[in-house]
Amino acid sequence: MNLNLKFDERGLIPAIVQESADAGGRVIMMAWMNEDSLKHSVETGYMHYWSRSRKKLWKKGESSGHTQRILHWFVDCDRDTLLFEVEQIGGACHTGYASCFYTELDKAGNDLPPEEERLFNPDSVYKA
Repeated sequence: MNLNLKFDERGLIPAIVQESADAGGRVIMMAWMNEDSLKHSVETGYMHYWSRSRKKLWKKGESSGHTQRILHWFVDCDRDTLLFEVEQIGGACHTGYASCFYTELDKAGNDLPPEEERLFNPDSVYKA
């Protein structure tokens, strides 16, 4: 796959993930991809990422079952960021929320209480 993407010095590119337009089109997470995770994502039709902390490839939902099926994907004008529209099954965030962007900030930068409820207890899904 030769897409002329601009990976950073670590070989990574940011991937912004949003739910399908039918589900509201909300941005649900941002993660990092390398060439291998991008290849696996395109070949399988399901999102794979590069874990910077674990230094390994991971399929979204491999431990939780909360998968992301790719509907459409895009590259930005500089070719240094990817955008994926997905069908999200379950919550996208490992904290149990539908989106990783559940904390709203006020004008001073203070956290406001989440307006949404957790979809699941992360302790019951993710094993260390």
